[in-house]
Order: sequence, then C-alpha cells, then structure tokens
Amino acid sequence: MLKLLAMIAPIALTACVVVPDAPNQGRTPWPAGNAVPLGQPVALGDIEVTALEIVEDSRCPIDAQCVWAGRLIVKTRITSAGWRDTADITLGGEFGTHGHVVALTEVSPAKTAERELRPADYRFSYELR
Repeated sequence: MLKLLAMIAPIALTACVVVPDAPNQGRTPWPAGNAVPLGQPVALGDIEVTALEIVEDSRCPIDAQCVWAGRLIVKTRITSAGWRDTADITLGGEFGTHGHVVALTEVSPAKTAERELRPADYRFSYELR
C-alpha cells in the first residue's frame, strides 16, 4: 500500500502546480489610443488588452427608433507579466483586476438597420482608469 501511495503522490502534486499565464505572444500590441480589431492587443501602460469576441451587440441602430438603447459586450483578455484575466466588458463599463481598471470606451462602427456588422468590421477603444 505504501508503494502505491509513493507512486500516486508525485502525480497528484504535479496536477496542482500553478503556472502563471504568459503575456500575449501572438502580435505586437498597438499603442494606447488606437481603436483595434478583434484579436489585436493594445498596450495600456504595463498591460495588454485584447478584444476576443463579441458576446452581445443589441445596440439600437442609428437609423431606427428603439424602446431600449441596447448594449454591446466584448469578451476581453487583460494580460501582464505573470498573469492573464478574461472578462466580459460592456461598452461604457469597466473591469478591475490586479490593481488595474480597464474601460471599454468606444466601439465602431455604429450599428445600422441597413447592414449586418461582421466581427471583422468592429474596432474597440480601451483605456486605463
């Protein structure tokens, strides 16, 4: 029985090892102040912010009358040395993590009733608060 425990213990311990997320290695981040497409990181101080996917775009089209203004939510990755976090951030909203507060300040283009937006059409502006 002790022999079995001696064999299982190292396996159990390796399953508990925490490896911090590395910074985004895929693309060079754009400087702060740029509106970026999905998948393109933007540098905000010592962090990188990347819009990963559109979770919801229920904004009222600019050429329509709506009862509700709607909202836009973007799954966003926030990365720095040794950590990574992912959050759904609403346009005009903020998300705080690891001592940083990231705001999704603008999304373009505006939604219209005439044309369906594709994911590649969107551009996102983030800032640190």
